[in-house]
Amino acid sequence: MMPRALVAVALGVLIAGAAPPSEGFIRQSGLSGQAAHLDAARGEDERRDHENLRGTPAYELKQYRRAPRCNVAGPVATTPLNGPCPPADGAVGVNNCGEDAPLDPLWMRERAQHTDAWPEGNWRLVDNGGCAADILPVMTEEDFRRLPLPAPVLTMQPDRGWVLINIETIVYTDPTPVTLRTDLLGIGVTVEATPTRWTYDFGDGHDLVTRNPGQPHPDHDVFHEYEAPGTTTITLTAEWTGRYQIDGSPAWRDINGTAITTAATDPFTIEERTSRLVSGLCTDRPKPPDC
Repeated sequence: MMPRALVAVALGVLIAGAAPPSEGFIRQSGLSGQAAHLDAARGEDERRDHENLRGTPAYELKQYRRAPRCNVAGPVATTPLNGPCPPADGAVGVNNCGEDAPLDPLWMRERAQHTDAWPEGNWRLVDNGGCAADILPVMTEEDFRRLPLPAPVLTMQPDRGWVLINIETIVYTDPTPVTLRTDLLGIGVTVEATPTRWTYDFGDGHDLVTRNPGQPHPDHDVFHEYEAPGTTTITLTAEWTGRYQIDGSPAWRDINGTAITTAATDPFTIEERTSRLVSGLCTDRPKPPDC
């Protein structure tokens, strides 16, 4: 189960300063299921409270990091943040997170004054790690709608400043997904947005809602026939769905909600034209009077 949106975690500093894997070094503590969720969520609650102090003197008194844990028996857990791991002692399991990325244990160190140097080898265990899906922030519909999604591509045929009544005016768009980068309270996020439904407002009281992006002439399959002369524009509204991937987690997650963007043509005229026989070419100069 995901926690509430936008948990204030600072995964930009995950496993900072950790040594490369070696003997005596493990990544998780053998938790699984609800136990891993509760333990990791508890640690993130503590860190979230700390993040809420950002900009105050109290914030400068503590640091939090996620880093591996040394596999050493003893009353006090240790980590490569405190120096090289001693030789391994026994076997320890790993958090069972399925396809998602497991998180290293969370550690904290503190100092008495914000002007003091950070003490070396003083990181203490806050939680035993868990599964990323349990504690990483959720991208909400509001977050999605704040992204700079592009206006839809609106192509009209013919595109010459006028169209004829009772003749097909062709429209089509580009359904290609776009990839954006953003962050959720400091955590890097990749977002893939895809236009999935389009609404054409043809400006004469007729709308068309479709999931078909359309095709250019002569394979066109999205079009409109105007019935009366006038001046109008065509407005296209694209509805986007999305999915996102948080840095450090291989899983893609669907965004629960949609976003919209719009585009419009320049004004054009709808004209009614008739054909008739003339005595000469209408391109002649001077132009024949019956043209």
